[in-house]
Amino acid sequence: MATTDVHGPIDFVLIEFPLEKTGSGATVAALMDLIQRKVVWVYDLIIIKKDADGSTGSVELTEDSTEGLDGFASLASVRSGLLGDDEIAEAASAMEPNTAAALIVYENLWAIPFISAAREAGGDVIASARIPAEDVMAALDMLESDSTV
Repeated sequence: MATTDVHGPIDFVLIEFPLEKTGSGATVAALMDLIQRKVVWVYDLIIIKKDADGSTGSVELTEDSTEGLDGFASLASVRSGLLGDDEIAEAASAMEPNTAAALIVYENLWAIPFISAAREAGGDVIASARIPAEDVMAALDMLESDSTV
Protein backbone atom coordinates (compact mmCIF):
# COMPACT_ATOMS: atom_id res chain seq x y z
CA MET A 1 0.00 0.00 0.00
CA ALA A 2 1.39 3.39 -0.95
CA THR A 3 1.98 5.92 1.80
CA THR A 4 -0.23 8.43 -0.03
CA ASP A 5 -3.23 6.10 0.42
CA VAL A 6 -2.90 6.39 4.19
CA HIS A 7 -3.84 9.29 6.42
CA GLY A 8 -2.69 10.09 9.92
CA PRO A 9 -5.09 10.73 12.77
CA ILE A 10 -7.06 13.94 12.45
CA ASP A 11 -7.45 16.02 15.60
CA PHE A 12 -8.84 19.36 16.59
CA VAL A 13 -7.71 21.84 19.17
CA LEU A 14 -9.53 24.89 20.51
CA ILE A 15 -7.10 27.44 21.88
CA GLU A 16 -8.74 30.24 23.85
CA PHE A 17 -7.19 33.68 24.42
CA PRO A 18 -8.52 36.57 26.54
CA LEU A 19 -9.73 39.37 24.25
CA GLU A 20 -7.39 41.85 25.91
CA LYS A 21 -4.38 39.58 25.19
CA THR A 22 -4.48 38.81 21.51
CA GLY A 23 -0.77 38.42 20.84
CA SER A 24 -0.96 35.12 19.00
CA GLY A 25 2.27 35.59 17.06
CA ALA A 26 4.31 32.94 18.91
CA THR A 27 1.42 30.46 18.67
CA VAL A 28 1.14 31.00 14.92
CA ALA A 29 4.93 30.75 14.49
CA ALA A 30 4.93 27.37 16.27
CA LEU A 31 2.03 26.15 14.11
CA MET A 32 3.73 27.34 10.91
CA ASP A 33 6.90 25.50 11.96
CA LEU A 34 4.91 22.25 12.35
CA ILE A 35 3.34 22.78 8.93
CA GLN A 36 6.66 23.56 7.23
CA ARG A 37 8.33 20.51 8.81
CA LYS A 38 5.37 18.39 7.61
CA VAL A 39 4.48 17.28 11.12
CA VAL A 40 0.87 18.40 10.67
CA TRP A 41 -1.43 19.49 7.86
CA VAL A 42 -4.10 22.03 8.77
CA TYR A 43 -7.51 21.39 7.21
CA ASP A 44 -9.45 24.13 8.95
CA LEU A 45 -8.68 27.19 11.02
CA ILE A 46 -11.57 29.26 12.30
CA ILE A 47 -11.42 32.12 14.78
CA ILE A 48 -14.40 32.35 17.13
CA LYS A 49 -15.12 35.35 19.34
CA LYS A 50 -17.33 35.24 22.44
CA ASP A 51 -18.47 38.59 23.82
CA ALA A 52 -19.22 39.46 27.45
CA ASP A 53 -22.93 38.78 26.91
CA GLY A 54 -22.15 35.27 25.60
CA SER A 55 -22.91 36.03 21.95
CA THR A 56 -20.55 34.30 19.55
CA GLY A 57 -19.48 34.55 15.96
CA SER A 58 -16.72 33.66 13.58
CA VAL A 59 -14.12 36.33 12.90
CA GLU A 60 -13.35 36.86 9.23
CA LEU A 61 -9.60 36.66 8.80
CA THR A 62 -7.93 38.68 6.10
CA GLU A 63 -4.26 39.20 5.41
CA ASP A 64 -4.51 42.74 6.81
CA SER A 65 -6.87 42.05 9.71
CA THR A 66 -5.54 42.97 13.11
CA GLU A 67 -8.65 42.43 15.24
CA GLY A 68 -8.69 39.41 17.52
CA LEU A 69 -6.07 36.77 16.88
CA ASP A 70 -4.21 38.77 14.26
CA GLY A 71 -1.33 36.35 13.84
CA PHE A 72 -3.65 33.73 12.36
CA ALA A 73 -4.48 35.98 9.38
CA SER A 74 -1.66 34.31 7.43
CA LEU A 75 -3.78 31.14 7.51
CA ALA A 76 -7.01 32.89 6.47
CA SER A 77 -7.49 30.66 3.42
CA VAL A 78 -7.23 27.36 5.38
CA ARG A 79 -10.77 26.04 5.14
CA SER A 80 -11.64 22.52 4.00
CA GLY A 81 -15.31 22.55 4.85
CA LEU A 82 -15.00 19.74 7.41
CA LEU A 83 -16.35 22.07 10.09
CA GLY A 84 -19.98 23.05 9.94
CA ASP A 85 -22.14 25.37 11.99
CA ASP A 86 -22.84 22.64 14.58
CA GLU A 87 -19.14 22.04 15.27
CA ILE A 88 -18.42 25.76 15.50
CA ALA A 89 -21.37 26.25 17.89
CA GLU A 90 -20.16 23.36 20.05
CA ALA A 91 -16.67 24.86 20.21
CA ALA A 92 -18.11 28.27 21.08
CA SER A 93 -20.13 26.74 23.93
CA ALA A 94 -16.89 25.61 25.57
CA MET A 95 -15.48 29.14 25.55
CA GLU A 96 -15.54 31.69 28.35
CA PRO A 97 -17.03 35.18 27.74
CA ASN A 98 -14.62 37.90 26.55
CA THR A 99 -12.41 35.47 24.67
CA ALA A 100 -11.39 34.60 21.17
CA ALA A 101 -10.33 31.12 20.17
CA ALA A 102 -8.62 29.41 17.27
CA LEU A 103 -10.39 26.20 16.26
CA ILE A 104 -7.86 24.14 14.31
CA VAL A 105 -8.48 20.80 12.60
CA TYR A 106 -5.22 19.10 11.65
CA GLU A 107 -3.85 15.80 10.41
CA ASN A 108 -0.87 14.22 12.16
CA LEU A 109 1.39 13.64 9.14
CA TRP A 110 4.15 12.14 11.29
CA ALA A 111 1.95 9.06 11.80
CA ILE A 112 1.49 8.21 8.11
CA PRO A 113 4.69 6.09 7.70
CA PHE A 114 3.93 4.24 10.95
CA ILE A 115 0.31 3.52 9.99
CA SER A 116 1.35 2.55 6.47
CA ALA A 117 3.94 0.08 7.80
CA ALA A 118 1.40 -1.43 10.18
CA ARG A 119 -1.16 -1.83 7.37
CA GLU A 120 1.42 -3.39 5.06
CA ALA A 121 2.16 -5.91 7.82
CA GLY A 122 -1.54 -6.78 8.02
CA GLY A 123 -2.32 -4.55 10.99
CA ASP A 124 -5.26 -2.21 11.34
CA VAL A 125 -5.72 0.74 13.68
CA ILE A 126 -8.80 -0.30 15.63
CA ALA A 127 -8.78 2.33 18.38
CA SER A 128 -7.15 5.64 19.12
CA ALA A 129 -7.54 8.20 21.89
CA ARG A 130 -6.04 11.48 22.96
CA ILE A 131 -5.17 12.49 26.51
CA PRO A 132 -5.47 16.28 26.84
CA ALA A 133 -2.18 18.06 27.57
CA GLU A 134 -3.72 19.66 30.68
CA ASP A 135 -4.46 16.20 32.12
CA VAL A 136 -0.89 15.03 31.48
CA MET A 137 0.59 18.17 33.06
CA ALA A 138 -1.69 17.86 36.11
CA ALA A 139 -0.78 14.18 36.58
CA LEU A 140 2.94 14.92 36.26
CA ASP A 141 2.64 17.82 38.73
CA MET A 142 0.86 15.51 41.19
CA LEU A 143 3.55 12.83 40.80
CA GLU A 144 6.26 15.43 41.31
CA SER A 145 4.61 16.83 44.45
CA ASP A 146 4.11 13.29 45.84
CA SER A 147 7.80 12.48 45.31
CA THR A 148 8.94 15.57 47.25
CA VAL A 149 6.95 14.70 50.37
